Amino acid sequence: MSDDGERVLLGFTRALRAAGVGVTHDRATSFLQATAVLGAGSAVSTYRAGRATLCGGPEDLARFDQVFAAWFGSSTLGLPVPRGRTAAGPAHHDHATRDTDLPHPAAGGGFDRAAQTFADRSNGFETLPNPIQYGVVADDRETLRHRDVAGLTEAERRVLAAQLAALRPRPPLRRAARTVPWHRGRPDLHRTLRASLRRAGEPARIERRRRARTPRRVVLLVDVSGSMRPYAEALLRLAHAVVRSAAPAGARRAGTRFRAEAFTLGTRLTRVTDALRTADPERALARAGDLVPDWAGGTRLAGALATLTDRHGARLRGAVVVVCSDGWERGDPADLADRAARLHRLAHAVVWVNPHRGKAGYRPVQSGIVAVLPYVDHFLAGHSLGTFEEVLEVIARA
Repeated sequence: MSDDGERVLLGFTRALRAAGVGVTHDRATSFLQATAVLGAGSAVSTYRAGRATLCGGPEDLARFDQVFAAWFGSSTLGLPVPRGRTAAGPAHHDHATRDTDLPHPAAGGGFDRAAQTFADRSNGFETLPNPIQYGVVADDRETLRHRDVAGLTEAERRVLAAQLAALRPRPPLRRAARTVPWHRGRPDLHRTLRASLRRAGEPARIERRRRARTPRRVVLLVDVSGSMRPYAEALLRLAHAVVRSAAPAGARRAGTRFRAEAFTLGTRLTRVTDALRTADPERALARAGDLVPDWAGGTRLAGALATLTDRHGARLRGAVVVVCSDGWERGDPADLADRAARLHRLAHAVVWVNPHRGKAGYRPVQSGIVAVLPYVDHFLAGHSLGTFEEVLEVIARA
């Protein structure tokens, strides 16, 4: 198997793990071995090997089908379909509710039905002629990293969703008051003397220590107003990836937790942290959509920031605050500037993510952006997967 093919397969296992399937290292290794035996160039063989090695129970099968369709594509990669029929296209839903823009797990339902039937009975089916081309898939995904989210097709949005679910955000760290043993730093007299006493008073190696590192809190504010409608879903998926990274390995070793909070901005401030803690990204976004009463409405950034600083000021102290908004404001820009100044005083760093920042010819001339820029530490673009990764890197270094 080529290196590109192995990277795509390992990326698929990470996407499954992010979607809530318990993929262990042993299962991932068995998956690679099974695809090598059955034939890595066949979609049917890859699908069959994955179902056999990566799913731990019946509850994982539907989630596996959904991630497989999003990762490899359900219409061009030779997935099994019944004889005499073709796989149906993505299901269209007519939801006249405020969470219309949120994706539904039933998207691509025709593939899900065909894949489920294939798992139950493999006889009587045929495959489409196109094999999996791992190099082409890798190139397409690299191209997708730089595409504007607002211009993606439904199939590309499903691929983007899988890639966002596979992100592993790193927490920003600060120095704590306590110290921990380290190979460099200040001498630790207590541990050095104890080591000497264990040697009956003989000189021992000088032990050293340094200040421990503990994660900072991250607070994300996602603008869901009408002007941010093309980007709100992707930004909420990014917030879900951050909130789900609640306790990385380094934080657990230090006895602390990576704390993250998520809010939506519109005509009001809505806390969606608990909803985004759901492991399944689709269910998490659906729960968040049910909580947000002002989806695709107006924008009152000053009022939302006032509510944030007044009611949740304790959560902001020393935190990295990430505001995802284009800066359109209905109210007085001077009021917005005052609220942004107070937010800057409370937070350790303010990161402002504007989807229009990375577009050619953009200038920060909106009244809201002009008002808040003096109180922003990092002004970043946020219109593609590549820019989302840059945002996560800036948060980790803040």
